[in-house]
Amino acid sequence: MSDDIPAVVHRLVEEGLLGKMALRYGSPDKTLLVSAGPPSHLASWSLVAAPAKKRVVIRQPSRDFLPAAPPHSPLNGDLRLQAETPRLRAEVEAWKHGSWYHSVTLHADNLEDLMTKLKPETPTAPYHVQHGAVFPNRPFWCGALAYDLLQWTQPLRLQHPPEVGALIAVLWCVDGGLAVDASNGRCTAFGNDETWCERAEEALRHPLTPLQSPSLVQHRESVTHTDETHQDNIQAVRDGIVRGQVYQVNVGKHWRGEIDHPYNVFHRLLDINPAPYASYVEADDLGFALASSSPESLLACDGRTVSTAPIKGTCPQGKDAAESERLRQAMIEDEKERAEHRMLVDLMRNDLTHIARPGTVKVDRFDVEAYANVQHLVSHVSGTLQPTSTGASALQAVFPGGSITGCPRTVVCAVIDELEQMPRGFWTGSIGYIDVHTGQSAWNILIRTLEAHRKGTVWHASAGAGGGITIASDPVKEVDEAAWKGAALRLAAGWMRAEHAVLPTASLSIHPVNAPLFRPADNAGSGTIQRLEQALSDPGSTGVLFIDNLDSFSMNIAHAMALIGHNVTVLEGRSPASQALLDPVALNDLLERLQPSHLVLGPGPGTPDDCPLTLALAHHALAGQLDFPVLGICLGHQALAKADGWQIVPSPHGPIHGVPSVMIHDGQGLFEGSTDDEMLLTRYNSLVALPSGDHGLRVNLTERDTGLNMGMHHPTLPIHTLQAHPESIGSPKGASLLRAFLEIESDG
Repeated sequence: MSDDIPAVVHRLVEEGLLGKMALRYGSPDKTLLVSAGPPSHLASWSLVAAPAKKRVVIRQPSRDFLPAAPPHSPLNGDLRLQAETPRLRAEVEAWKHGSWYHSVTLHADNLEDLMTKLKPETPTAPYHVQHGAVFPNRPFWCGALAYDLLQWTQPLRLQHPPEVGALIAVLWCVDGGLAVDASNGRCTAFGNDETWCERAEEALRHPLTPLQSPSLVQHRESVTHTDETHQDNIQAVRDGIVRGQVYQVNVGKHWRGEIDHPYNVFHRLLDINPAPYASYVEADDLGFALASSSPESLLACDGRTVSTAPIKGTCPQGKDAAESERLRQAMIEDEKERAEHRMLVDLMRNDLTHIARPGTVKVDRFDVEAYANVQHLVSHVSGTLQPTSTGASALQAVFPGGSITGCPRTVVCAVIDELEQMPRGFWTGSIGYIDVHTGQSAWNILIRTLEAHRKGTVWHASAGAGGGITIASDPVKEVDEAAWKGAALRLAAGWMRAEHAVLPTASLSIHPVNAPLFRPADNAGSGTIQRLEQALSDPGSTGVLFIDNLDSFSMNIAHAMALIGHNVTVLEGRSPASQALLDPVALNDLLERLQPSHLVLGPGPGTPDDCPLTLALAHHALAGQLDFPVLGICLGHQALAKADGWQIVPSPHGPIHGVPSVMIHDGQGLFEGSTDDEMLLTRYNSLVALPSGDHGLRVNLTERDTGLNMGMHHPTLPIHTLQAHPESIGSPKGASLLRAFLEIESDG
């Protein structure tokens, strides 16, 4: 009976049930998931996996198979999208005769497909000895995914990919282990090896002696980016935001050095920085280990519902409870922190809508979570899976996490690669588990994480830290914040002396924030969302044609329209395949086949010139060549304005992202019949449309404080535009504008 995981592990090693003396049961590899800190809705169960007999290893393929991208600058609008990515190659290995042996090679299109391919390698029968924990009750896969697996979740090739042969994933098949209840410390052995279970239960009946964390061995550290270089990267992001290429980018750096042993670092982390999603994995023969004290959940799925808990917004702990409260309240009230968090919640809602039923995605709670050195704003977002989606679909949809990439995600992944100029490895990847048969799963985000590799008998490690950069970010303060986040790891690794860590410390606590939570409408309609390929097979089902311009909020708009009761067909407007539609004949033929009821030109990064299909449709609309109503949102608004002769320029008042603003309308267009001439809508834009002579479009919505053009309509054609985002959690009545647009009947 103990929730002291190091003591439990030590006892199992002593009894020859774990580690190098447990070869009769399986490999010496270690897999630990540790819910550290006080019991809560975050920290409930821990896992100590029994010695594994099967694992999957994935390495970076050769440059001939997956070449590095040529030099280019996504931050300056040069984004290179890929139509196809070579298949992911995974090696399944079996533990035999004291070594790992190759068993079978799997080839998968992406992470979701990999989990499907693992089904034949995974038994379906329940464990002989059951447990009552949250984990699956039959063999499941548990391990680590490197951030660089984005090569199979985003349509990108990296300019700075991992070295050929570098480890980018390792998963073990959990055939048994210990489940530890954080609420009472009870350890329950489970699995198919009844002898191991009996011996483990017997070993833990005897009192455990709490273990002191190993003494620190001091080592020197180096850093991949100096403070000056880090500040330059932050300023480069801010410049890119002004140009409209990105909204928010998470950039960081790595500290590196020698360590005594990664498990010793993990033990020290549990003492000085307990976190609910802590984890440790070690592949002995590969000389590889990860030690993580992560506070963040990427994904949890019970097979029916899916949830995520994005972290964005940070402040330090105070020297006492009163100062911590003051700093916490200041963070809650800070416009920059709230805007940054709002942006991330909108992004994660968008991710879940790819695999969740319309009308089910909601925000369940909004908290400040306080850890050893820092405090964070955290929202919990959930949804109900579509019948065709699984936990593997959800992993494919959300990886890598939005909080450690930024917005819009595909673009910012390319920008991170451009600025950091090195692979991230496992930092900001994920450790977790999945039952490949049901999709039941849980994955963390690998922040506060040390990646270690053994060379000979010496362990070398790296630890990354960074932060989300917005237009309001101060480069000096952001560099300091990265230091807060990296302090515990550097202390545990022996790279920083305790007297140099000036941050106050406190224990984990959770403080609910009194704020409205996003909930879908109770009277949700029954519209569906489909891809272009599905609509082409059944043209009568098209409904609204939505042009997705690679934005991280596109699916939120599509879902909002589905909730109103309209089918929505999503066409990827910036994919390589869309280039063929720039031929007017091909575009006309497609529209003839689809017969959409409405057209929505969606938001996205960059300028209208970066989205030629959207700009072409804007010209056709203004020429009266489309017989259905047209709505342009954000970049779509700018495309219609540009086609009408307006100037598209950086906002004279600077970029605004994730901030609700009071808008004033004149009662025309989408606002006809409104009883109030003001409306709160959230802005996500760096560029604005300014007049340049006579125009067909008329402004009917402006921002109260600046007078900027926030919406237009055409006096004779059914064309409407919105610069603001009606689908955001910060636009409480935005759905009424989408409803007003969808009530306009087509001329076709």
